[in-house]
Amino acid sequence: MALASNKVVCITGASRGIGRGCALEFAKHGASGLVLHYFETDEEILSLKAEIETYNTRVVTVYGDISDPATSTKIVQSGVDTFGRIDVLVSNAGICPFHEFLSMPLEIYERTRKVNLDGSFYIVQAVANQMKNQTPQGGAIVAISSISAFFGGEFQCHYTPTKAAILSLMQSCAIALGKYDIRANAVLPGTIATDINKEDLSDSDKREYMIKRTALGRLGAPDDIAGPVVFLASDLAKYITGTSLLVDGGMGSNLQ
Repeated sequence: MALASNKVVCITGASRGIGRGCALEFAKHGASGLVLHYFETDEEILSLKAEIETYNTRVVTVYGDISDPATSTKIVQSGVDTFGRIDVLVSNAGICPFHEFLSMPLEIYERTRKVNLDGSFYIVQAVANQMKNQTPQGGAIVAISSISAFFGGEFQCHYTPTKAAILSLMQSCAIALGKYDIRANAVLPGTIATDINKEDLSDSDKREYMIKRTALGRLGAPDDIAGPVVFLASDLAKYITGTSLLVDGGMGSNLQ
């Protein structure tokens, strides 16, 4: 069953990790167009674009710093200029530079907040305005939060508050945007092996501990998150808004 047939989907932070996994999953499920934002190397986004086009899905790529509100304006305009509308937003772009709390430089804290929270706010607001004004009105917004919205982390005192805030942002947006037939939900991944935690998980003891904590006995992969994201964006979830979906392999249920 093609859950994204004929939908135009915008994804921030799309060139790697969860964003890349979501882009491929939407293409597999029949998305007609993808607006892919990136802030890494051209090679990564170009290889993704080529792979997606094998599914007969059209792609436009947009480079920019998501912490700059002008980038969100450019993303939306590129989507509308190319496809005429935006049906789905996946607000995914984020960073997590692990650092000890007491010695954390202000620049690291501010950069993490600006990318993760401010960037999410800017793109959600920009896309929601487009969804409100297009015909037919409406759409689906899915923001990538984290299990960290519920739990702290010794080296993530700057990161976990942003993920809790993203969850709260979706809850408020669900209320603010429901009148325009715009749904807003959050997906909260557990430990997903991506570039963002590659160095942290290179510690074999830490990696084994995280695997042991996970009920399914393995770390997550980007496509483990992509499926739930596509579902929440699809018409199968047409009466779901303001909710959070924890996708953690059972980690949050295991207190041992």
